This record gives sequence, C-alpha cells and structure tokens, in this order.
Amino acid sequence: MSAGISTGFDRTAVTTLTSVSPRPGAASSPGSSTPGEIDYRLARAARLGALRRGELSRLDVCDAQPELMRNAEACSTTTRRKCPVCDERPLVEVTYVFGPRLPPSGRCITSRRELARLAAKAGRFEAYIVEVCRACRWNHLTRSYPLATDAGAR
Repeated sequence: MSAGISTGFDRTAVTTLTSVSPRPGAASSPGSSTPGEIDYRLARAARLGALRRGELSRLDVCDAQPELMRNAEACSTTTRRKCPVCDERPLVEVTYVFGPRLPPSGRCITSRRELARLAAKAGRFEAYIVEVCRACRWNHLTRSYPLATDAGAR
C-alpha cells in the first residue's frame, strides 16, 4: 500500500504516512509550533513532486479509505487550501487522537471542545491531523503533536 490512511487507522499506519501544524486551523500560520510537533510539509512536497514526475500515479496518492472519507464528510474542518491534485475543492482536516482509554484505532475528533477535554485528561495523548480532498480522495498526514495541559502532563 502506498503512504495512505489504512481502514483501521492505527499508530503503525500513521508512522508510514507522509504530510503540516498543531491545532485544527493552525496550518494557515506556518510559523506556529508546539513542543513535540512534527510537521510533514517536506514529505508532502516530495510526494506531490513524485506524482508530477510520473513516479506515482493519481491512484497511488488519491487512496483515502472509506472510513477516512466518512470522517472527512462528518467530522472535519474546512481549510482555505485547494486540493494539490485536482484543484476542485478546498481540503478538509480530520483529527485523530490516540491515548489511554481510547480505542486502538484512536478517536476521530468532532470539535475543538472535545480536543480540549482530551488534552485536560491525565495521560499522554497524541493528535494526528490528516488533510483530505472529498473530490479526488487525496489524503496526507499534515502534522502530529502531543496534547498537553498542566492536567494532561501528569
């Protein structure tokens, strides 16, 4: 499988993904970061470059699984960025959180309020943000970061 989201979206799938900043909507301010944040812009650019050079086909990069597409429809945040593959629609961001007492496949976050609630819980939680095009199925991990507040750092 190419570096896409697997149906069972788990931590091992995330480590093979490639793609941008800490909180939903923060991609619009590229200089922002939080401690422990991983930004995947260079990997995203490399993947798009390989597509444009013909090293990858559109099927290789537009391979979002059905579960990710459902989450992109129901639980996403719309960005101002257009899809880099089809240029038809704005990209949406889907946020997944992994941590203690969450399902092994993580939890798809539906609101900032839910994200803040998880950040306030004890334990180590990691957020992963995936950009998705609902038109052509492009998907790419844009960034990951630890959720932490004073309460969550216990």
